[in-house]
Amino acid sequence: MSPVINLPFGTPAAGADGTAAAPPPLSIHGLTVGYGRQPVLWGVDYQVPAASLVAIVGPNGAGKSTLIKAVLGLLPLASGSVRFWGEPLRAERRRVGYVPQRGSVDWDFPVSVEEVVTMGRYGMLGWLRPVARRHRQAALACLEQVGMAEFAGRQISQLSGGQQQRVFLARALAQESDLYFMDEPFAGVDAATETALVEVMRRLKAEGRTVVVVHHDLSTVPEYFDDVLLLNGRVVAAGPVSDAFTNENLQRAYGGRLTLLDDVAQALSRLDRKGVS
Repeated sequence: MSPVINLPFGTPAAGADGTAAAPPPLSIHGLTVGYGRQPVLWGVDYQVPAASLVAIVGPNGAGKSTLIKAVLGLLPLASGSVRFWGEPLRAERRRVGYVPQRGSVDWDFPVSVEEVVTMGRYGMLGWLRPVARRHRQAALACLEQVGMAEFAGRQISQLSGGQQQRVFLARALAQESDLYFMDEPFAGVDAATETALVEVMRRLKAEGRTVVVVHHDLSTVPEYFDDVLLLNGRVVAAGPVSDAFTNENLQRAYGGRLTLLDDVAQALSRLDRKGVS
């Protein structure tokens, strides 16, 4: 099946009454990124659908994390444009949350779990304003959502990998964003933590929010996500999982290096049956 073709950048789809629909949470057009003179991503075009769970999938070195960092302004663009709800990032930054890779964080920094999560409220505090009680209560409520309230006073260095990931998810929730980016949130976590993270993602979607995830476990893509972006330097395929996440597109994305494991084959089989039913 051919990759799904998105509308041209800056052209919202028409609604049922013929009026222009609201712009998508994220629109990427012609994005090219490199390190020094070495390009990593070329000409990426993609629109993230609203109120959806999106997986960014591809082999190691495909540019998945680079794409997120470039979109968030953490890396310079060689060319291309990025818009959030039709606006530049600076105009909508408050509505965007980010959960980085756990390995990129200094977990030895002397700070408590509650303090980490409260950092997610700083955008609401104003310049040099003290942390009000309501913000601390909101941080504790976010810890409750991810099953970490009892660890509020503990130093982050004392937590397991899965617990640290839950804390960073709670910090993102504390921002009360409409669009979240998560860079391999399931890497190195136990099954209970993965289940908890998926439940939070689904709750965010039910609230009308959008979550974009760099993901490496192909077998869970059909179960966890609505939309998928297959990358390998360029966009190989993009669109609803039922359309874009196919054996053919996976082989193209992984350059013939992918041998479909039994669990991936079963996931695709379940997806086919779901599409027929």
